[in-house]
Amino acid sequence: KSWNPSAKARAAGAPVEVDFSKLQPGQQMTVLWQKKPVWILRRTQETLATLASNRDHLADPDSAQSKQPDYIKGDARSSNPEYLVAVGICTHLGCSPQHLKDGAFEEVVEGVPDGFFCPCHGSKFDMAGRVFQNVPAPLNLVVPPYQFVDDNNIIIGSEAEAV
Repeated sequence: KSWNPSAKARAAGAPVEVDFSKLQPGQQMTVLWQKKPVWILRRTQETLATLASNRDHLADPDSAQSKQPDYIKGDARSSNPEYLVAVGICTHLGCSPQHLKDGAFEEVVEGVPDGFFCPCHGSKFDMAGRVFQNVPAPLNLVVPPYQFVDDNNIIIGSEAEAV
């Protein structure tokens, strides 16, 4: 019995249901899951259109080396391309990247208006959480297991059925 986790430990690792109904295109919210910040970002159509154009500058454009559920495929790295769901912790040393938008990211990556920049050591990630080449971070941002319950709610920490 002493090997069984306490109720507090079980609750810390439990799935989290999140209402994201108030997110407008371009907005991001952060929730905690397993004591980690998880970003839910609603991407604009313009952002989605630029994801494929970044591929030549990315270290792992197909996420072959990065941690994500098997059902997540493609440039959007999401089961619903409109939404990015990612753990907001840099894969280099665990800092939290900043979301630079409305052209601010172009100061760190020419020609890319939006993305994530880690101020600790300069790692850069696109709007799908994919890491750019020649930065300290070795991998793309982690995509946790998740599933959309309906058009307004998501469960983070619960595997969706393969589509």
